Formats: sequence, C-alpha cells, structure tokens
Amino acid sequence: MAVPVPFGQFVPDDSPVHRLDPRAKIGLVLAYSMLLFAVESWFALALVGASLTLAIALSRVPVRLVVRGLWTVSLLLAFTLIANGLRWQPEAALLRLGPFGVDGGGLATGLFFAARIALLIVGTSLVTLTTSPVALADALAHLIGPSRALRVPVDDIATMFSIALRFIPTTAEEVEKIVVAQTARGAVFDEGGPVRRAKAWVPVLVPLFVNLFRRADDLAVAMESRCYTGVGRTRLREPRMRVSDWLVLLCGVTLAVLAAILY
Repeated sequence: MAVPVPFGQFVPDDSPVHRLDPRAKIGLVLAYSMLLFAVESWFALALVGASLTLAIALSRVPVRLVVRGLWTVSLLLAFTLIANGLRWQPEAALLRLGPFGVDGGGLATGLFFAARIALLIVGTSLVTLTTSPVALADALAHLIGPSRALRVPVDDIATMFSIALRFIPTTAEEVEKIVVAQTARGAVFDEGGPVRRAKAWVPVLVPLFVNLFRRADDLAVAMESRCYTGVGRTRLREPRMRVSDWLVLLCGVTLAVLAAILY
C-alpha cells in the first residue's frame, strides 16, 4: 500500500521539472505570481492554467498531491466567492436572502478571484513538491548573497527557511495523527455550527503546539551540541545554472511579460 505524502513534502523523481535549477524555479514562480495578478480576463487565466497543467504533467507528480494544498485555503476561496457574489438589494439577483442577493456579475468576479488564488496555491505547491528543502534554502542563500555586504545574516536566513520547509510536512503529519487519535476517542469535527466545530479543534491544537515547541527545543539543543554558529556554512553540492536553466527562465519570464501586456 502506498504511503500518503504529507502536503508540501518533496517527491523525488528525475523529471525535467525536478532537474531545473531551484533559482530558475523561484524566478519562474515570481513571474507566474505577478502574471496571475496582472491578467484580467478568463482567456488569459485559462492560458495560465494550461501552462500550469503542462508543468504538472512534465513533473510527473500525482495531481492529487499538487491540488492537496487547496483544502487548506478552502475557507478563503469560499469567502472570496461569497464576498464578491453578495450585493445589497441588487436589481437583478439570482438568489435573494432578505435585503441581500447573489448578483451574477459579482458571482463571476468572485469565481475569477478564487480561480486566481487556486492557481497561485497549486503553482507554488509544485515548486516544493519538485525541489528539496535543502536545494530551496541554498537557492535562497545564493539569491540574497549580495546582501552580505550590508551585514545581512544570509546563512541564518537560509537555515531558518530550510527548517521551516522541513516542518511543513511534519506539522501536517502531526495534525493527521492527532485528528485520528481524537476521532478514535469520540471527537467529532464535522457536526454542529461554526462555534461547536471550532471548539472541537481545541483538543487538536493544544497537543499540536506542545509537540511543535518540543521539536523546536530538541532541534535547538541538537544544533548547539554540534557547535552550529551559522558562520561559514558550506554545501555538499554547489548549484550551477546550466544553459537549459537560463533558457527556460528567460522564456518563462518573457512569455509572462507578453501575456501581462497583451491580456
């Protein structure tokens, strides 16, 4: 039986997306994010979605893992849809709830914004699924390396970033274990109103934060016992941008700029 992969965890493979340099991926994600918030038509958004679908196919990562992050922002997506769809005493309403009504134009706007957020979450999830936390931390250290001249602790920032990425799947796995344990003890999380459901999550959040603080303390003790100072941090492999990485980055940024201008 296949072992479930926690959200945000690196999925090793040898696909073209995996082999792409992490610095190129970060540049593409930045261009992709700016493009998402620059386009204003469904046609342009569909083109962005098609390019993301192509990237997912090239990565060979299961689609269920890529879209798993949408569940964590489902409330945000629902709020975006409702906040844009509701109108105060609209003239032509698809559905009326007292003085409020669901307007067709507002509903379309809410769907557009929700689709934009969903594409952003899926695109950034693809990066963490195809790049190891160590490679991402090294790429970040290279990108902000020139700030060492301003006495910015680049190595410490890279280390914190790497630890934070490693804690994402650990936290998700810890939540799943606690939820299963509380459910076995009779806890119910999907019944009642919002207040009752929020109270049901208290027995999950308390042990979760206790375990996270315990893990952080153990990690700090382990780093201190190994005399970690953050100065002169070395790497097992020095990343190098290949010609193919530069070409993919240049093409991706160019297409994003053209799409933002034309659409």
